[in-house]
Amino acid sequence: MSQESSPRTAPRTEAVPFGVGLLFPGQGAQRPGMGEPWRDTPHWKVVTRLSEVSGRDLGQLLLDAGAERLARADAAQLATFTMEMVVLDALRMVVGDLRPAVCAGHSLGEYAALTAAGVLDAEDGVRLVAERGAAMEEADRLAPGTMTVLVGTGIVPRAQRLAARMRAERRAQVWVANINGAEQVVVSGTVEAVAALVDEAERDGARALRIPVGGAFHTPLMAPAAPRLAAAVDRTPLHPARCPVIANVDARAHLHDQERWRALMLRQLVMPVRWAGSMRTLTAMARGHLRVVEAGPGSVLANLARRTLPEGIPVRSVSTPAQVEALAAEWWR
Repeated sequence: MSQESSPRTAPRTEAVPFGVGLLFPGQGAQRPGMGEPWRDTPHWKVVTRLSEVSGRDLGQLLLDAGAERLARADAAQLATFTMEMVVLDALRMVVGDLRPAVCAGHSLGEYAALTAAGVLDAEDGVRLVAERGAAMEEADRLAPGTMTVLVGTGIVPRAQRLAARMRAERRAQVWVANINGAEQVVVSGTVEAVAALVDEAERDGARALRIPVGGAFHTPLMAPAAPRLAAAVDRTPLHPARCPVIANVDARAHLHDQERWRALMLRQLVMPVRWAGSMRTLTAMARGHLRVVEAGPGSVLANLARRTLPEGIPVRSVSTPAQVEALAAEWWR
């Protein structure tokens, strides 16, 4: 089937002998034109509905926005969350009654994970994401920042020591913001401090990868975003979770107390994403019967999962109708 067509698989309603873990990527996964394969499918109704709710032309972001526009926090977060809701809608159509065993999202993706688990409605989710993105964009204007991926053997303690030394000796504003795996971290802070840390890390043998993110996310420089996000979180209803959601800030699976997420969402602004720890939690929950799907643009989380999870856990990424159809044929037919 072509990418432009809709998944045709009949909904699956009977029980399947495995659980599904859903992963949702965060800001940085977005790319220009990522909505194009979906525009002529029934799932585009999600874009229309969320555009009405948010008061933003989300179709324009998904179809026409360029890389520079999508690097802004407000646009990137809305576009990525909306794309994830489109893919989730397609998966639900394919499976019928999709009941994930566990959900997790990287940074912004946590909001999609909470939606997939039923803690948030999609409409409330897009409102929250709009406020989060705008608040973080405002914080970035106060203290312009950036983020860079560092890859290398033993990079986690190396980057942590280097950032701590730079803060102590130079008063540099730089931190380890994401611990993605044993050999991959993301450093975040002011443009100058990140550049200085990256320069030292590269001289020490690390490899640096720039990512399309404008802002010192998951650091104290995002503290000015907290009041606006807190106001939005406080007025948003949270519902009992239908499955555990693994939180970025503590790498623990949360199920029974949905109100705890109000504090977790605020802490996430200024604290590191413990993604490697989250994948260890996912592994402990798998018990040999879990299959993992990254739902949304790109395949970064799927690639990380393949390097982290036990070999017996199948991992797939889906971001287009064709990929949803292929996954349905592989797992649910």
